[in-house]
Amino acid sequence: MIQFLKKKYLERKIRSANSEKKAQLYRKHFGIKIGKNIRFTGSPDIGSEPYLLEIGDDVTITQNVTFHTHDGGVGLFRKEYPGINIFGKIKIGNNVFIGSHAIILPGVTIGNNVVIATGSVVSKDIPDNSVAAGVPAKVIKSLEEYKKKVLSQALFVHETDYEKRKEEILNKLNKK
Repeated sequence: MIQFLKKKYLERKIRSANSEKKAQLYRKHFGIKIGKNIRFTGSPDIGSEPYLLEIGDDVTITQNVTFHTHDGGVGLFRKEYPGINIFGKIKIGNNVFIGSHAIILPGVTIGNNVVIATGSVVSKDIPDNSVAAGVPAKVIKSLEEYKKKVLSQALFVHETDYEKRKEEILNKLNKK
């Protein structure tokens, strides 16, 4: 019961923490290797073996991203093969964005300068300088192609006050 309460307390602490504090808590309490300038825009599901997760520098992990470091399906064979398990490390490179509800499976390496689209299931390694999307995730374009597309559609908004920002965004969208 005490372990359960500690876990709930830690989850609450993580939910209310800013990105820097979340990274510290994940490092300290879960053993995740985490680089510098990590941004969490929600709380990821880090699975049952968080010490198998390594995250580089300048990474954004959005809400409801799931990291699976094991294949739970092998549980079907435990009567025949007691203790059977499959584990795999997950390595996230530098300068990576992982969209909401993405799922990263065991043994996957995501390279440097990569965008993982929302809702993707990453079951294989993703190379440097690419954008991957889909179920299963596949490289759909280079980072340079994505940058070109983004720049053609981008709005540059610098306002931080909510109401002023809202007004600026709406004005810019209405002019398009």
